[in-house]
Amino acid sequence: MAPCPAAPAPLLASLALLLHAALAVHHVPMLLWSTRRSQWNPDIAVHEGKVVSEQELTSLLQPLLTQNSRNLVLFLQDRLSIDDFTYFSESYGNKNPFQNVQEILQSSPSSLVLPAVDCKATKHLLNILQESGDWKLTNVTNLNVSQLEVNASNPNLLVVQLPPLASDLKDISTLEAIAENDKIIGRVTMDLQERGIHFSVIYTAVRSSRISRRTDVVAELRRQLMATEEEESSSYPPLNVTIGNDTCILFYASNFSLKANNSVLIDLTNATFLAQNVDISASECTDSNTTLSLKYTRPVNGISSLEIRFLMTNKFYEVSARRWSTLDSVEIVQDGDKLAKFIVSGLSTPAEYSFHCQMVGTSNLYPARLDRDPSNSEAKNWDVFLSNLQIQGFNIINNQFSYASDCTGFFTPGIWMGLVTSIILLWILTYGIHMIMQLTTNNRFDDPKGPALSVPQTE
Repeated sequence: MAPCPAAPAPLLASLALLLHAALAVHHVPMLLWSTRRSQWNPDIAVHEGKVVSEQELTSLLQPLLTQNSRNLVLFLQDRLSIDDFTYFSESYGNKNPFQNVQEILQSSPSSLVLPAVDCKATKHLLNILQESGDWKLTNVTNLNVSQLEVNASNPNLLVVQLPPLASDLKDISTLEAIAENDKIIGRVTMDLQERGIHFSVIYTAVRSSRISRRTDVVAELRRQLMATEEEESSSYPPLNVTIGNDTCILFYASNFSLKANNSVLIDLTNATFLAQNVDISASECTDSNTTLSLKYTRPVNGISSLEIRFLMTNKFYEVSARRWSTLDSVEIVQDGDKLAKFIVSGLSTPAEYSFHCQMVGTSNLYPARLDRDPSNSEAKNWDVFLSNLQIQGFNIINNQFSYASDCTGFFTPGIWMGLVTSIILLWILTYGIHMIMQLTTNNRFDDPKGPALSVPQTE
C-alpha cells in the first residue's frame, strides 16, 4: 500500500471518499457451490468493485435452476460483509469462524464467489427462486435435515434462516454467532451428502454488516452508521392484516425468535415476513380491541402447532384528553392447549401513532419487557426476543405505519450521567465562589513611620 501523501487536501478528499463509501454499503457477498461439476463457466470473473445487479444475478443462477435434479439450499443470514471473512479470520488467530464454509468451497466440484450483490437482488432472491420453477418450498427451522423427506425426483427448495448475529456491536459476540452459523451450514451440508443427494447451495445475507471495524473514524461516526443501518434494515415489508378492504394491523420485526425450555431456538422471522408461512385468519380488529394472531404449523420438531397473540386496546384517558393504544399482553399457545401469558410493560402510544422499540422481550435488560404472568406456569418455559419491533393496531392510513413513538425515554443513561456530572461540577463551583467571598482583609495595617501596632494576646 502506497504511503499517504503529505498534502492535506488530497488526504481530506480521500477521507471523504472513504467515509462516503462506508456510509453507503448496499451490497452483500454471495457464495454458491454445487455437488455437480461445470455449473459455472470457469472464465466468469466478478471483480471486487463490481456490484451484481438483480438481472445479472438471475443470469448467474440459471445453471442452478435448469439442471435436471434441482435441490437447492438457501442459507439466509441477517447481515454479512465480504470484510467479515478477512477481519474475523485474521484478528483471532486460530479461531476461524468460516472454517466449514471455506473447506466446502475448496472441496466442491463447482463454486462461485460474488463479493458484492445488490441488496435489492437478495431482498427478492426468494421470489426469484420461487418464480423460476415449481419448487417444493421447505423452511428448515429445526436444522436437522435427516428428518426431512426430500424427494430427489422433484425440485426442492430448502430455506434455512440462520440465527441472527449479536446486536451489541461486540466483535467477540459476532464471532461466536458467525461460528455457530458456520457449524449449522456444515451440519446441514453433511447430512445431505451422507444421504447421497445432489444439491446446490446459496449462502448470503439480507443486508450488509458494518465494515472497517478497526477504523477510528468510523467508530467516531457510529451514530451515522447506526442511522444508516436502521434505514436499510427494512429489507422486507411489514406483515399486514386486512379485514375487508381496510388494513387494520401492521407488524414488523427484524428478528422474531422464541426459545422453548431454555434450549430450543425457534426463529420465526423468515416464516413471518419472507416466506409468510403463517396463518393470520384468527386476527380480530375493532375500534377498541385488536388481536394479532400468528399461527405456525410444525415450526420445530415436537411442536405440531404454535400460535402467538398480540392483544392491544384503544382507550380514552381523561387526564391526557386523548386516546391511547396499548399492547397489554402477549400469549403463546402450544399445540392448542398450553397457554403461556406475558404482561407487557412500557408499550403504549397515542392511538394515531405506531409503536417502535429496538429491543422487546423477556430479558430485564430490554427497555420494553414481557413479564411472565405469576399465575401462569407455562410462561416460565418460554423466552421471547423481538428486535426493531414496530406495530400498529389502530388508525392505519394508506397501508403504512404512522409516526412512530419510540420506547426510549427522554432521560437515557447518557443524559442522566451528564446531568449528575454537571450538578457535581456546579456544586464545586458554587462552593469555591462561596469560600472566596468569605475571605476578609485586615482593617488596620502597620505604618513604618508610626508606632508599631500592639496586638494584645490573651490566653
